Amino acid sequence: MAWRLDIAVQTPAHAALGDLLSYASPIPLVPGTLVRVPLGRREVLGVVWNPPVPLDNAEPDMALKPVGAALDALAPLGEAWRDLAAFAARYYQRSIGEIALAALPPQLRDLSGTQLARRLKRKTAAGPVAETAEAAHPVALSAEQTAALARIEAGEAGTFLLVGSTGSGKTEVYLRCVADLLAADPGAQALVMVPEINLTPQLEARFKARFGDDAVVSLHSGMTNPQRLASWLAAHSGAARIVLGTRMAVFASMPGLKLVVVDEEHDPSYKQQEGARYSARDLAVWRGQREGAKVILGSATPSLESWHQSRPAEGEDPGGRYVRLAMPSRIGAGELPTVRLVDMNLQPPKTVISGALLDAIGQRIGRGEQSMVFLNRRGYAPVLACADCGWKSECPHCSAYRVFHKIDRTLRCHHCGFTERVPRACPSCGNPDIAPVGRGTERLEEHLAELFAAVRRPDGSAVPGPVRIARIDADSTRKQGALESQLAAVHSGEVDVLVGTQMIAKGHDFRRITLVAAVNPDGALFSSDFRAPERLFSLLMQSAGRAGRDAAYLAAQGATAEMWIQTHHAQHPLFSALRKHDYTAFARQQLEERAAAGMPPFAFQALLRADARTQEAAQAFLNAASAAAEALEGADRVVRYPAVPLAIQRVANVERAQMLIESPSRAALQRLLAQWQPLLHALRRTPEGKGVIRWLVDVDPHSI
Repeated sequence: MAWRLDIAVQTPAHAALGDLLSYASPIPLVPGTLVRVPLGRREVLGVVWNPPVPLDNAEPDMALKPVGAALDALAPLGEAWRDLAAFAARYYQRSIGEIALAALPPQLRDLSGTQLARRLKRKTAAGPVAETAEAAHPVALSAEQTAALARIEAGEAGTFLLVGSTGSGKTEVYLRCVADLLAADPGAQALVMVPEINLTPQLEARFKARFGDDAVVSLHSGMTNPQRLASWLAAHSGAARIVLGTRMAVFASMPGLKLVVVDEEHDPSYKQQEGARYSARDLAVWRGQREGAKVILGSATPSLESWHQSRPAEGEDPGGRYVRLAMPSRIGAGELPTVRLVDMNLQPPKTVISGALLDAIGQRIGRGEQSMVFLNRRGYAPVLACADCGWKSECPHCSAYRVFHKIDRTLRCHHCGFTERVPRACPSCGNPDIAPVGRGTERLEEHLAELFAAVRRPDGSAVPGPVRIARIDADSTRKQGALESQLAAVHSGEVDVLVGTQMIAKGHDFRRITLVAAVNPDGALFSSDFRAPERLFSLLMQSAGRAGRDAAYLAAQGATAEMWIQTHHAQHPLFSALRKHDYTAFARQQLEERAAAGMPPFAFQALLRADARTQEAAQAFLNAASAAAEALEGADRVVRYPAVPLAIQRVANVERAQMLIESPSRAALQRLLAQWQPLLHALRRTPEGKGVIRWLVDVDPHSI
């Protein structure tokens, strides 16, 4: 007897092939089995999705292609994992195959059954988690840590919002939760997520120190394909008890999953910005509910969505979807840094670093302490310009400027990657005096080196050798191992001043930094994006949290921790809340404004984006899509705003436009999007779709 198998393959939603493709098989393979199937002229990897159906019961004229080899050496992907992929596809308006296959290690697509079986033999069984020396002598918990841990472990599965100030010991709570879980359940697994790759090494080191190397694996895009496959297989087989990873790890196959930790849950990096635009944080919560696992969302500055969903853990019924747990105090009697505002309106024109801030940094260099200077713009200068004719270093392929990188004398577009050598003279008028305008981390590093050429200790003696300034940003950490090397230099005290972008502002446990400075954060105060103030407050509060993390070191130095902010808007309410480290007041004010304006979390949004050869074609497609939606059921409950160009409307010679869709009801928005999909596919084949290269739906967008 032959069987019909419904198989998920990696076809984008725009291929309009449907979610699942049907194939014929001589044997009834169980759902979750990986198979190779023909697709056009290729053979691709697929996942058997539904129970097999005897072909006798199928349509008599159905001609199905046969299934190729089955990778039956690998245990089938579980029902809970398939439910997660199906939910993500449905909610984020993608095909099941696109979600499911993208979540699997790329190397699985190329391995034969024999090769896969050989890799599986290397490590197939989970052993007991060995107690390491550190685990035998863990640090003592504070009263706040003890209370949070007890509340998490006392109840049934649920979602907990752990609101802990920077340096309050959230990571130790994660470690204790994992340790207690693994000790109580020999088959249990824990998933611990961080927003960015650069935070993985230090967290991995802490978990391996506590649980041993064999119990912990990592999953992130910075790993090689063989490394990712080995980690995924260890998680899938249960050999890895703990999986650490970035947003992709939310799809790790973990049959024993009992605990999910999302550290820095507010971070926008948890939202995928290419392909299937899912939120790993939101999927982690959904997965925990589906699999009966506890979920801990940790942050010093929670997202306003999570804050709104949570209620304090008072009594048996906290009254919110999430239980809110507070850890406002730093461990070890440490104090949060004093926030000092420098009104740049009172400084001489073109001042980069105020005199007071220079003195404060210089004093710390003299005492052998470390400072961190934060500027969220990499490169030497954002633009190169000619004063004679007004030429600027525009990218020929994007509606943006190319950034000047002095270290290799290039002009580089940070959107499409187009790079050229810096011209010897102005390409427009021939003026040889073209100059950088503005400032990035490269230029700030150079400027600080000039300013601190001669620093003296408190006793008046000169500091031996030049001031040691290090820069950490996406440019300085491109080479493998560069980030780890630079972080090690900071931790060992080989750096006096650390300059960087947001890469250094969060998650790092720098013990000797006593001063943090934000040089120019004003840009986000008046952004058109309603989430910009929330992101800025989080970034500054996280940056402040890098200072004064070691109370004993501060006491020994006789120093205080400080956060300096240079701004032209010192009276802004955001800075008032920041000076008091009062996230609650900031959140209350922001939520009141959003409620009055009908913005998330009091409304639900999606973006329909179109990329086309011309802006007119992109907007024509969006306008036609809006007109088509008018006749759909429930369209009266969903607002469709006019199509507009993106802020950077042209990237790599492709014009981009978008249309915002909004509703006070998540269900109403989802119903409309589901009905809309076939109409959008059909529009591509009409005159309104001419010139459109691609379109996508972004549900719950983080940036508008």
